[in-house]
Amino acid sequence: MCSQYCISLADVKKAHSNIEDLVHITPILTSSILNQLAGRKLFFKCELFQKTGSFKIRGALNAIQGLTFSPSDGKKPKAVVTHSSGNHGQALSYAAKLKGIPAYIVVPRTAPSCKKSAIQGYGATIIDCEPSDESRTTVAARIVKQTEGTMVHPNQCPAVMAGQGTIALEVLEQVPAVDALVVPVGGGGMISGIAVTVKALRPEVKVYAAEPCNADDCFQSKLKGELTPNPSPPVTIADGVKSSIGPNTWPIIRDLVDEVFTVTEDEIKHATQLVWERMKLLIEPTAAVGVAAVLGERFRKVVPAAQAICVVLSGGNVDLTSLRWLKQPEGPPRSQKWPRSPAPTPGSSRPAVCWEYRGEARKRRKPQWKIISSLDFTGSRLPGCLLTTIFSTDICKIRKEDVLSAVSEEPPAP
Repeated sequence: MCSQYCISLADVKKAHSNIEDLVHITPILTSSILNQLAGRKLFFKCELFQKTGSFKIRGALNAIQGLTFSPSDGKKPKAVVTHSSGNHGQALSYAAKLKGIPAYIVVPRTAPSCKKSAIQGYGATIIDCEPSDESRTTVAARIVKQTEGTMVHPNQCPAVMAGQGTIALEVLEQVPAVDALVVPVGGGGMISGIAVTVKALRPEVKVYAAEPCNADDCFQSKLKGELTPNPSPPVTIADGVKSSIGPNTWPIIRDLVDEVFTVTEDEIKHATQLVWERMKLLIEPTAAVGVAAVLGERFRKVVPAAQAICVVLSGGNVDLTSLRWLKQPEGPPRSQKWPRSPAPTPGSSRPAVCWEYRGEARKRRKPQWKIISSLDFTGSRLPGCLLTTIFSTDICKIRKEDVLSAVSEEPPAP
C-alpha cells in the first residue's frame, strides 16, 4: 500500500534499527483530570523527554546514519545543512556532532532564543533568515552551495520522515488498545511517518492532524484536495508548526490522515497551561496543539466513538524568558534565608551588609529595600544585643522600629 509514497513501513523499521540504541523509548503518561475534560481516556506520548527535548532527534539521527559514509568514496560529508524553527536544528546539530560533521542551521530570526542557544551549544553554526518558507529555503540553498554540504530537510527528507515514524512503533506496543493518534503538524514529517506505520500495521486505528488556525495549510490542503501552502508567514505561539507541508508529506497526509483539526491561539495557551498545572509537564505550546484539539468541541462531534486516544506531546523546549513572572524578581521575601557563614564578633573588621526593610509603602505593592551599611559593625548605633542576634542568624527576626529585616554578606538579587 505504501510503495507509492517516499517511505514505507520497511523504511520505518530500518530507521528503528538504526536509532534504537541512540534514543529514549519515551513514556506514555495519563491524567484523570484531562480524561474527564475529554470524556475519554487520553494517553500522552511524552516526546519532550526525548534527547534534545523533542521527537526531532529520531529523524535527524536516522538521516545522519545514512549520510555518515558515502558508498563511493568512504568519506564523511563535508557538512550538513538544514533550516529549522529550532527543534530540528538542535537535533541535527547533536546528531552531526556525534559523527564529527560540521552543521549549519538556518533559523528564523523570530525563533525562541532558548532554541538558538541550544543549537549553538551543540557546536553548530547559526545563519538567520526571515520567518517564511521562501526565505528558509533560499538561505539554506545558499549555505549548501557555500559549504558543499548536504541538505537534510526538516520534514521532506525521507530518512527524517522514517525516523519520526518510529514513534508509532512504540505507541502501538505501549498502548495496544489505542483507537486513534493525534499529532501536531507543521511540515508533516512526523505525521507522515506515523500514518504510514499505523495504516500498515493497524489500519483501523485513526490518525488525526492538529494545527493552529493561524497556520492551517494542512487543513486547507485537505479541504481543497491539493497542496496549499500558507500564503504568508503564520503568526502563532506554536512556533514549531509554522512551516507548510510539502511535496513528500502531502500525498501521505492526503491519503492516510483521517481528519485535520484546527485550534485557536487561546485554546493552545489554555491547553499548555493545563498540562503544566495538572500533569506537571513543561511542554512547549506546539506540543499543546494536539491537546487543544482533543479537548475541542469539533473533535467531540467528529470523533464520538474513539475511547483510547494517544496525543503526541512533541517537545518541551520552552523559552522561559517569555514567562513574565520569571523575568524580574521583586526582591527576597522576608522569610528567605541567605547562605550561613561563620559569625564574627561585634566590632571585628570583617565586613557585612545590613539591609533595611521599610515595609510596604502605601499605594505600593513592592517592598522597598535599602542598604544601611557595607562596612563592619564597629561603631554601629545598633545596640549590642541586636548585633549578637544579627551575627547568630541568617535572618534577623528582631526589628528596631520595624525597619531592620535581614543581614548577609551579599546583597539580595536585584
